[in-house]
Amino acid sequence: MIKKVVSYIGIFFLYLLSLMPFWFLYLMSDLLYLLVYHAVGYRRKVVRQNLQNAFPEKSPEQRKEIERKFYRHFCDLVVETVKTISISPKQLSKRIVATNPELTNKVLGSDRKVIAVAGHYCNWELLALGITSITKKKFLIIYKPLTNKVFDRFFINTRSRFSGIPVAMKLVLRKMVELKNEPFMTVLLGDQTPVRHEATYFTNFLNQPTPVFLGVEKMAKSFDCEVYFCDMRKVKRGYYTYTGVPLIMDAKAAAPYEITKAHVQYLEKVIKEQPEYWLWSHRRWKFKPEEIEGAIVD
Repeated sequence: MIKKVVSYIGIFFLYLLSLMPFWFLYLMSDLLYLLVYHAVGYRRKVVRQNLQNAFPEKSPEQRKEIERKFYRHFCDLVVETVKTISISPKQLSKRIVATNPELTNKVLGSDRKVIAVAGHYCNWELLALGITSITKKKFLIIYKPLTNKVFDRFFINTRSRFSGIPVAMKLVLRKMVELKNEPFMTVLLGDQTPVRHEATYFTNFLNQPTPVFLGVEKMAKSFDCEVYFCDMRKVKRGYYTYTGVPLIMDAKAAAPYEITKAHVQYLEKVIKEQPEYWLWSHRRWKFKPEEIEGAIVD
């Protein structure tokens, strides 16, 4: 009971915080940066190791600069995610803008099933919310349930404020089967680390063998989805663009792992261009190929 009351109090203060203007939230982000990076050093060893493995050709000074920029962006990401709790459609349309609206409108209005792949890059929460605010197509919001039921229900409601249909990760296939005769769309994060028993396929990503989540490929082939990449870029603080990039238009005809390699390679290209906006604190490389029996290294 006490835990539930504390959770509701926490949600109340998060909602109040979300009502604050962006300038106030970014002031908080600046203070958070000093705490997270300089005082606490949140996952600093993980970030440094990831950057060293990904960019051995860069000097320590160059990697340190990426590290500092990453933590500044990470703190912005935190406050921007809080803002999504109450952000209006008008505010959202100014903060996240499609660079190729003609293609975006065509995809969103078509009768095809669509999988849009993104990564933990820029602000993926804002991306999903932005797309759901402009489409009437059934849009699946895939989430991993939280152990705290109060916060779980709260974040489900936040992510599905517009046209989004929240679906727990383990129920995605069931939901897609239910919608097999209807057009739908979903955004999947293709750089998630698969659980150990599913870490069977490795490909080179950021200079090292990396286990890749095969869900995008399996779903695209099973339900004959068009596959696009959401190329999201940070224009300036609090403002983003996204570009729909066609990857695979005929999933069933794609060769094994062709879809997977396509979205992995595109994300890698984006990260190398502006590395500070990827989630370097993520423990992405938990498994090595030699640790997984029967692993495929491509």
